[in-house]
Amino acid sequence: MFSNYTVRFITVMLLLTVSLLVLPLVLPPLPPPPLLLLFVPVLMMSLLVFLALTPSQVPDIADTCI
Repeated sequence: MFSNYTVRFITVMLLLTVSLLVLPLVLPPLPPPPLLLLFVPVLMMSLLVFLALTPSQVPDIADTCI
């Protein structure tokens, strides 16, 4: 099962997992970010949705070759 993974990779992943589980319990809570900073992921997602739904401007080569 572990033939594709090295021992170093497994230890790094285990250390990351332990740090993600332990550090939030040890560190003090952070203050909330500014309101404008909260809109950054929303704006990025809306830009990605807009780009996904807009048609591309590449001409249709199949129709021009006929």
